[in-house]
Amino acid sequence: MNDPERHLPHLARIADEWQRLGEAMSDPQILTDHERMAELARRRRALEPTALGYTNYRKLKAQKEEAEHMLAEESDPELRELALEQRELATTELPVLLERMLAALVRAEDDRIGALILEVRAGVGGDEAGLWAGDLLKMYESYAKSNGWTFEAYDHGTNEAGGLRYAVVRIHGEGCWSHLAFESGTHQVKRVPATETQGRIHTSTATVAVLAEPEEVDLTFDPGEVKEMITTAQGPGGQNVNKVATAVHLIHEPSGIEVRMQETKSQSENRKRAWNLLRARIWDERRSKAEAARAEARRGLIGGGQRAEKIRTYRWKEGIVVDHRAEASWPLAKIMGGELGEVVEALTAIEIAARLEGL
Repeated sequence: MNDPERHLPHLARIADEWQRLGEAMSDPQILTDHERMAELARRRRALEPTALGYTNYRKLKAQKEEAEHMLAEESDPELRELALEQRELATTELPVLLERMLAALVRAEDDRIGALILEVRAGVGGDEAGLWAGDLLKMYESYAKSNGWTFEAYDHGTNEAGGLRYAVVRIHGEGCWSHLAFESGTHQVKRVPATETQGRIHTSTATVAVLAEPEEVDLTFDPGEVKEMITTAQGPGGQNVNKVATAVHLIHEPSGIEVRMQETKSQSENRKRAWNLLRARIWDERRSKAEAARAEARRGLIGGGQRAEKIRTYRWKEGIVVDHRAEASWPLAKIMGGELGEVVEALTAIEIAARLEGL
């Protein structure tokens, strides 16, 4: 990364915004608005590492300048030795502190997002693909619970063998997006299916899409561009499973994005879930287009969420999980049990390095 100090003015603006958010949270009118307070608190926490780091950077920079002034003016050997030590310490620590600030800066937007939509769909592999999709969903549910996040089922469909055709869930909690954004892609499994009588290893896949759920202030579009239809819920084969019109079907006409929600018997709850999912998909489409325009070279990097990419292979015979982006492997039982922390750390380090190169 060339001349990281060129980012200092931007870091200063982040520190100023962090200060302003703190002042806004003391406003009596905002104190009574719990949703607004939660939003401001989340934004401020996301900016805090960068803001506090910038404050420390300025202090250390001032100490270095003071030491250099002392070396230029002072003749006392002891004082000069003290100033020399202070300058050397600051010279060593300043670039390290700046690198940490920039790393926090490129992740600040991710950390601010407090909810996401997770979609898991069976891929190739017939009935086994459905079973595999169900196993992945359980893995994410375990990971969510271990982090104290809420895991809310929105919609799902099963195949004739009882496997999962698709599932849509909402995950809400501090850091959920920054932890799970890397999971978008194709997850491949190599194992002997329960239905296999001759012990042959099959290869099946499931696709995962992780969509950030934006705050309403982060995403603006005209609700009049959305066509809403209320129908009765439909079951397999198209038969009515509900005589009351509770299913909500939304179409965002400019983009063609469609959402149908019928999981609950409440029309209002289905509408709420449908609009949440629609916002997430519109936001994801806009984000993907913006990223593509900014950096064509980032197509192959993590964070892009290209669904056709095979990002990970789960090898039952060897008992390992291989992530093809990190070029590393972990114990299968550990990962399937929802212990994804080490995988997340490895992918986060790669993503931070890539984003810093792009600054």
